[in-house]
Amino acid sequence: MQLRHQQLLDLVNNKKRIPVAELSQKLGVSEVTTRKDLSLLEKAGLLRREHGFAVMISSDDITHHLSFNYETKHAIAKQAAQTILNGETVMIESGACCALLARELAATRRDITIVTNSAFIAGFIRKAPFARVLLLGGDFQNESQVMVGPLLKKYLADFSIDKFFIGTDGFSLNCGFMGNNLLRAEAIRTMGERANKIMILTESTKFNVQGVIPQFKAAEIHSVFTDTAIPAAIKEHLENQHCLVHLVTEASG
Repeated sequence: MQLRHQQLLDLVNNKKRIPVAELSQKLGVSEVTTRKDLSLLEKAGLLRREHGFAVMISSDDITHHLSFNYETKHAIAKQAAQTILNGETVMIESGACCALLARELAATRRDITIVTNSAFIAGFIRKAPFARVLLLGGDFQNESQVMVGPLLKKYLADFSIDKFFIGTDGFSLNCGFMGNNLLRAEAIRTMGERANKIMILTESTKFNVQGVIPQFKAAEIHSVFTDTAIPAAIKEHLENQHCLVHLVTEASG
């Protein structure tokens, strides 16, 4: 993907709906070039065009989420990877930051074992020579490519893992970290029961939205890996709940 396309997607993601003229001005290119870029990105399923506007689309597809703010996500994943040693077994749920964490571990660690309910992650790192993947069973959610449901709980019964890494769809001071899908939220809570430490990987923008389904209270979370734009009040709240907050910048990735 060209740098200009990445910048365009980031602008659309941040504004949700943005005029083509404004995009052209911010990118420093003509409106003709911008429209050509929008046509390419629309065909790739990364945005939607309306008359005179570019509009973000809502999707649970991880490839879609990887298209936005990639450098920030990569920096978050690399920071989280520093907590994991060669030979460890970790559990990783789905999400863009989590997929990049799995790839980082597969590329830089030896004898690492990744337990996951994400078919996407299993495929994402399938060519890694030193990573072992244990893919949990269950009912398959097609768009998010994760396993959920009662069978997942059965598969997890014999597991006891130190670190469990997850993303989040939103946050509220009252409810904590939240998801948008009931079955997936239940799966994440079930996986969390089998882990000693639950660790959140998320861009700071998720702290500005509220999900639908409560997942974990702040006090249940060991660590949060995010970027420096996290609201100060939320950072203070997390730290007051004895949650470690690790801040990254794109430059650190």
